[in-house]
Amino acid sequence: MVKSIFVKEIRLALRDKSTYFWYFAMPIIFIVVFASIFGSMDDSSLKVNIIDADGTASSKQFTNYISGIDGFEIEHFEANTMDEQISKIRDGKMSSLLVIPKGFEQQTYRGEQAELIFHRDAVADTSVAPIQAVLQNIAYGYREGKLAEVFAATGMEATAIKASLEAPIKIEEVKENSTNTNMVTLVVPGYTVMFVFFIMITMVNNFVKDRNTGMLARLRSTPMNSKAYLIGMWIPNILIVLIQCIAILGFGSVVYDLALGDLFTISLIVIALSICVTGIGLALCMFVKTENQGVAFVQIIAMGGAILGGLWFPIDLMPQVIQNIAKFIPQYWAQAGFQDVMLRNAHVGDIWANLTVLLAFGAAGLLIASLRYKKYLQSAVK
Repeated sequence: MVKSIFVKEIRLALRDKSTYFWYFAMPIIFIVVFASIFGSMDDSSLKVNIIDADGTASSKQFTNYISGIDGFEIEHFEANTMDEQISKIRDGKMSSLLVIPKGFEQQTYRGEQAELIFHRDAVADTSVAPIQAVLQNIAYGYREGKLAEVFAATGMEATAIKASLEAPIKIEEVKENSTNTNMVTLVVPGYTVMFVFFIMITMVNNFVKDRNTGMLARLRSTPMNSKAYLIGMWIPNILIVLIQCIAILGFGSVVYDLALGDLFTISLIVIALSICVTGIGLALCMFVKTENQGVAFVQIIAMGGAILGGLWFPIDLMPQVIQNIAKFIPQYWAQAGFQDVMLRNAHVGDIWANLTVLLAFGAAGLLIASLRYKKYLQSAVK
């Protein structure tokens, strides 16, 4: 009997053309769109808008210094367009404008404090902060140059001047990840985890249809084992999720050269995730009364879990209270497991907690479904 129900569910899934779109085409479309957007952001430079009203060798040296820094690109505007550019900032069409006023070179030659004017959008802190940091570093460089001239005038040797101007603290950056990190390594596993939860919509629809069309009542009149129907409806969805994960991760590996890491460990995460999602879905099917009600609950579980579980935004950037809540959400453990394997070369021993939590969610769903199954059978339309 389990085999018959299994075959029925697989045939229904293959016959439904929307299955191919929602479970395979849609996540791939999302990956392509977001990987293209964020990938281009990784390769792009931050634009620094400048008006050089001084037009001297010193002001050009200053702008050349900025353009020589990796990740920054200079865009020059004429001095007579200053009012127009400031209006753009006020209208939200430009984030910042650096003005080098006339007399900049003369002030530096006289040893005076040369003033630069930095116009900025008050609400564009994220895009403006890197430019402000660079300008501040350049200002420190000019100050050190001025101090070096003062020290030299007192007869101090060059080595002593260099030692005096050295920062008292040196920060050395050491990258611990063994694999290069880019947006693809965040987008592909994130959308894989998010879209597998939509299998619950199919599960809800099938369970509600069988109950409301009399199919379940007819099955109950046969010498069918009471749990055979439940198992037969559950296993095909595990298979669909497995295929879905293989297709999406395989797409990321082939098209975007995504480093999957230990394939055996990745496979265990996929299996645990499949059991987790379908177990939760099975429990949900025992409670919902209509298809629309089921879809609404799935949206809450899938989309809410995606946001809180760190599938859309890196979990480290979220408030601490959200980070604490995330540990009670299965999406968090699946995403963390995928990233540990793909980015940190983790193996089974390193992500056993992730597997345990995912399987625990699945087991809890199965337990709830089995306890509620009798009421589901009693609600069957005859």
